[in-house]
Formats: sequence, structure tokens, C-alpha cells
Amino acid sequence: MSKELLIIFVKNPKLGKAKTRLAATVGKEKALAIYELLLEKTKQETINLDVDRIVYYSDFIDESDLWQNNLFYKGLQIEGNLGEKISAVFQQAFTDGYERVCIIGSDCYDLTQDQLRSAFQELQNNQAVLGPAEDGGYYLLGISEMNSLLFENKNWSTETVGSDTIEDFKSLGMTYQILPTLNDIDTESDLGPWANHILTSIT
Repeated sequence: MSKELLIIFVKNPKLGKAKTRLAATVGKEKALAIYELLLEKTKQETINLDVDRIVYYSDFIDESDLWQNNLFYKGLQIEGNLGEKISAVFQQAFTDGYERVCIIGSDCYDLTQDQLRSAFQELQNNQAVLGPAEDGGYYLLGISEMNSLLFENKNWSTETVGSDTIEDFKSLGMTYQILPTLNDIDTESDLGPWANHILTSIT
């Protein structure tokens, strides 16, 4: 067992359930195809990291999907708001004996393996690391000790989550580092050229 764990939050890819804000303008089929591409990209950027990895599903654990069972542990997100879900998996990770833990979603096409490595390196000398998203949230959060206050009193899925979390670091006296700001994929305007073949090939 590694002392480092990467938690990956995913939604089970289902037509009409994946990327609903994106689907509002490009349609359900294209939105699902784009989300499946995001999942594949996330897997490729995480599969070779020298850390343990666990995928937490939104609805059910899929034992036969793209996340190979011999390379990724698998779990199920608890019921509750996003803060409660994140707090629970961090608590479980530290209970299991991990010392440096990062969480990401599956919506950031620009996130790279090198940036993930940098996040874990920062946690060797800091208590927290945060990767801000352009929409004001964050695409990555890493901590080296559990503090449930980081996941309380937040307006989840709004533009204040990232800045509020940084204020928590300060008020709690935590040492921290900030990673480069990247773009989460929520709407059609967030898409890059990598999505063009999906937008043009699916009718």
C-alpha cells in the first residue's frame, strides 16, 4: 500500500444524466460521448501515477468498465451534498492509513499526469494543495491531515467554493500551495478542439 491516494469522483455515464448543462445545447448523445471522452482522458492521466487510486461512483460500482479492477480500487459515494460526499471519502482514506490524499473529478480535460504528481509533491511540505477551476470551484484538492471544516458551510457548485476553501486554509492556519487554474467542462463554451470530432460526427 502506498502512503498516497488519489480519489476520483465520477458519475455513471448514462444518457440524459451526463453533463446536463452541456446537453442543453449540444444534445444528450453528444454530451454523453463527451463525458465518456473525459472519463477516458482522466484514466489515461491517472493510470501511471505511482500512488494508489480509487474511483468513487455516483450511482453504482461498475466492475466491468474502463477503470480496470487490478489498477483502480472502487467505491460508492454516500448520499448527501458534495461536501458530505468529499468529507466522507477523505475521512475513510486517512482512517485507512494514507498520509497524502488528493481528490479530482472527471471534468477537467486539461489536467495532466505531471500536474497530479506536482500536487502530491506539494503535500510533502504543505498541509493542503488546491487546483482552482476557472468557474471559481476547484478541480483538485489535496490534504495531508483530515479537517472536516474544509467541507462545511460551502455553496457547492458555485463560483465561491475555491476562494472559500482558501480562506479556510488561512483561518485554520494550514500551509498550502495553489496549482495553475484550469477549465472544468460544464457548458458548450468550455469545450476545446478535442471535442470537435464528437460535435461533428454525432447527429
